[in-house]
Amino acid sequence: MDRNLDTSLVRAFSAVAASGNMTVAANALGLTQGAVSQKIRRLEEALDCILFDRRQRGLKLTKDGEHFLGLSKRFLDLNDEIWCEIMAPAIRGEVRLGIPYDLVTAYLPTILRGYVKSHPRVEVSLVCGVSSELIAALNKGELDAALVEEPLDKTEGECLCVERLLWVGSKNGAAHGKRPLPLSIVSETCAFRPAIFEALRATGTAWRNVFENGNIDATMTAVRADLAVTASLATVVPEDLEVLSPQSGLPELPSYSISLYLRRSVQNPAVDELARHIRGEIVINGRRSA
Repeated sequence: MDRNLDTSLVRAFSAVAASGNMTVAANALGLTQGAVSQKIRRLEEALDCILFDRRQRGLKLTKDGEHFLGLSKRFLDLNDEIWCEIMAPAIRGEVRLGIPYDLVTAYLPTILRGYVKSHPRVEVSLVCGVSSELIAALNKGELDAALVEEPLDKTEGECLCVERLLWVGSKNGAAHGKRPLPLSIVSETCAFRPAIFEALRATGTAWRNVFENGNIDATMTAVRADLAVTASLATVVPEDLEVLSPQSGLPELPSYSISLYLRRSVQNPAVDELARHIRGEIVINGRRSA
């Protein structure tokens, strides 16, 4: 009796387990939500077990699902290693990738490490900027791909994961209690700026800008000195700063999409492979916070 696992089923399972959301997983895999749901059912039938508890809000892994998650990662890693070393064609060329400043440390090292190892003949150029600038550069043909931060309800790109936007302050600091609220924001084009101001206006919270139009390091320095508070995505909050709880008196902030945009006007295998690595790291390997 042949007992062979279908790689596409395992990949669908990993995407759903990482994102906790059929729609997000489907977007990352380039499939419909119905197709992903069917793949999960086929995998459960093949393994003769239930992998997700569907009775609760959202999708939660069962005990069998948690056990299979670790095995599935090893399975997919080996599959991808074989593909890259033996089956994948030697891809050459250049890729220009744009990414916001605050996502560089959290996302780029693992994405690029695997990509460069798999495709050593591809030259990668990086461009950092705020999300609106990166989308504009992509539309002008100055970038081949871009990771951007967008309001979850306004995203037009491929949503790879959902990040919570949180208030951040100095550890044991007092700036969050001052009125008007002292704010430190990177620039006028910051993707979070409209949401921050809207939340403050909605709750009648007065604020003042302590520092803006600088780089992210300078912004965070003002927060470390307890001169101001700022907002940051959950997975990129610096370890030496503190996430401010709802008890701090600050209004709740919305969630954001980490979205992938590709330049579609030119066919480029190197860009397609980079997109696959980005999806694999962010969705398949579970880079998400909400």
